[in-house]
Amino acid sequence: MIHQYQNNGYNIVLDVNSGSVHVVDPLAYDIIACLEKQNPSQTAESLKKPETLEMVLSELKSSGKEADAEEVKEILEAVTELTEAGQLFTEDIYEDYIDEVKQRKTVVKALCLHIAHDCNLACRYCFAEEGEYHGRRALMSYEVGKKALDFLIANSGSRRNLEVDFFGGEPLMNWQVVKDLVAYGREQEKLHDKHFRFTLTTNGVLLNDEVQEFVNREMDNVVLSLDGRKEVNDRMRPFRNGKGSYDLIVPKFRKLAESRNQEKYYIRGTFTRENLDFSKDVEHFAELGFEQISIEPVVGEDTDPYAIRESDLPQIFSEYDKLAKMMVEREREGRGFNFFHFMIDLEGGPCVAKRLSGCGSGTEYLAVTPWGDLYPCHQFVGDETFLMGNVDDGIVRPEIADDFRSCSVYSKEKCRSCFARFYCSGGCMANSYKFHNTIHDTYDVSCEMERKRVECAIMIKAALADNGKDEEREEE
Repeated sequence: MIHQYQNNGYNIVLDVNSGSVHVVDPLAYDIIACLEKQNPSQTAESLKKPETLEMVLSELKSSGKEADAEEVKEILEAVTELTEAGQLFTEDIYEDYIDEVKQRKTVVKALCLHIAHDCNLACRYCFAEEGEYHGRRALMSYEVGKKALDFLIANSGSRRNLEVDFFGGEPLMNWQVVKDLVAYGREQEKLHDKHFRFTLTTNGVLLNDEVQEFVNREMDNVVLSLDGRKEVNDRMRPFRNGKGSYDLIVPKFRKLAESRNQEKYYIRGTFTRENLDFSKDVEHFAELGFEQISIEPVVGEDTDPYAIRESDLPQIFSEYDKLAKMMVEREREGRGFNFFHFMIDLEGGPCVAKRLSGCGSGTEYLAVTPWGDLYPCHQFVGDETFLMGNVDDGIVRPEIADDFRSCSVYSKEKCRSCFARFYCSGGCMANSYKFHNTIHDTYDVSCEMERKRVECAIMIKAALADNGKDEEREEE
């Protein structure tokens, strides 16, 4: 499968199955399109046939594009060499591997600890209902947290590096238990030859010097929740009395980011229908000095006034294009920053199993409620259809894990024809369930945005590899 597109003046060809990216001139772009149209499964042998050259010349002429036969022949020879090298028109060799992924024994490597089902903000779009998760307000006890870490160790097999995210609600509302569990985890590392990578997701309201010092010593990553410009953030992330949170938390977040040398954290926002000009929010983050940035599209019901609709996609695509161009310009000026959704590894990337099956929710990754129940991930918490067990008894409904394990880019028909499938790994299973009542589907609006993000990410790589050439490139 070949995917071609033009962005910011670059003609880009992606060979989907190999992941190879080619930036080509207009004639080569058109020739590859002719070849793909004739036969998506071209081989080096078919490309060498004289009739292939004649077909391309005829196709170009019929579309009003005159081309020199010798030049076309040279490009065909180059395409043939790339095909022989496994960089164009490659076969999909991964589908047979999916059976091996399905049969793998569950080895848990990560837990999302819901340390607090309570929050001191009242975010308008919060899927966790201000921390309640369709249930009751509660704080995780130290005893339940210990059992969760013991469960993780016992079910992690030979894996040494284990991940624990302190999540909420707002984790800092149960700060002492966070500290005590980190201390317990460090003790268990020595006994079991494991290493915990702790992370914390916080709204920053209770962030102070003592918390910062501990976080910098113990947390591998910190996620800082902020939606962007003051008016955007304060509209969507107010206190329960309606007062905005921006002025209180921004100085704290800037101080924390600097104290971590602008590494191992993310400033994480959510854009909604009320700030579809979200590239301005990302730029605002960058101007505040943040270098690790993420801003996610909200997921809401169609009845929610802030929910993104299909009709919003053209504007969203335009914003991603603006953001990508901005990032190229700032990088060339020495003012670059990382944007989570544009971070793409074109050389190594995730392992095959990860590319095929995604985040590992329900198998490698589980969420733990304050009272110790186990769910496939934080977005399923409170839906007893997905209650897998608890920290006392372990996983008592393994069929849920089996269902999640069978979910892949090959179990979803929409993914089979999608060029981005090996980058998004089939998308979010929780969103699929939310909109289609099955994890074996996709949330179409999210898919459209993911495809656009992949295109922008590849363009950024192409532009920066271009060494900042001075020639003006115009959008074609």
